[in-house]
Amino acid sequence: MTYQDINVKPIETESSFRMKAYKALKAAIMEMDIYSHEEEIRLEERQLSEKLGVSRTPIREAMTLLEQEGFVRSVPRRGIFVVRKSKQEVLEMITVWAALESMAARLACQVASDADIKMLRENVRAFADRDPENFVSEYSEANLAFHRLIIRISGCQLLVETTDNLFPHMRGVRKVTIGQDHRAQRSIVDHTKIVEAIEKRDTDLAERLVREHTLGLARHVEAHGDFLD
Repeated sequence: MTYQDINVKPIETESSFRMKAYKALKAAIMEMDIYSHEEEIRLEERQLSEKLGVSRTPIREAMTLLEQEGFVRSVPRRGIFVVRKSKQEVLEMITVWAALESMAARLACQVASDADIKMLRENVRAFADRDPENFVSEYSEANLAFHRLIIRISGCQLLVETTDNLFPHMRGVRKVTIGQDHRAQRSIVDHTKIVEAIEKRDTDLAERLVREHTLGLARHVEAHGDFLD
């Protein structure tokens, strides 16, 4: 039996801390309501170091990675801030999301299991006998879960990864707008039709309904998105 020497490097503890800090910070940013207030969200290095139980070095390295991915921005002598998009940038992101999620819906018609579709149906049924406008916060979370579920059951990991980078902004905008102009009630109606189309494995209809649903958000932001300026 022959053994071949493998050129491996020792595991760097600091590198491990960097990735753990990166994952923890990214997860936290994904759950933030970025547009629920006018001020930018500032990330304080010392506070994060204490909360995560690591030194400032891996925090700084994690911030560098997050800045490269567009989640945060560094301002000299001011600090690190979670990125807020302009109204035009948000409209473009919604357009891209519409394209990606509508393709995900098409793929879901082809590959989603009955159990996957059941989860979509249960998401909608949770508000069948309740007015979502009386439970805006709860419905907002269900709404976000619905759209992420469509992408997940598409079976396309690249779609999941691509939309992850857009999600903090889509989450923030949807959280702000879902309680406006009876959007929650219309959302339930749209979601019901989308689930029915996926259940029927009607690829063209599911794709069109998801695209139109998301572009409806773009039209609303175009008309009422002053909070983004």
